[in-house]
Amino acid sequence: MRIPHHQLDPDTLQNLLEEYATRDGTDYGEREVSLSDKVASLRRQLQSGEVVIWFEPGEESVNLVLAEDLAGHE
Repeated sequence: MRIPHHQLDPDTLQNLLEEYATRDGTDYGEREVSLSDKVASLRRQLQSGEVVIWFEPGEESVNLVLAEDLAGHE
């Protein structure tokens, strides 16, 4: 289920973006990127529609996914 990012409380969205940016396996290349830069990048991707917030009810989990990966899954 897609969750519109603009409907989330700003603090909740910030916490979600920070949690996602610090997950194990999140790769930002060979150079170090600050948490604030990672969050800003994720926020831009949400605002552009490139990335969406996806809630999986069966697993009770939230993830950020590429919008193109959801084509036909909604």
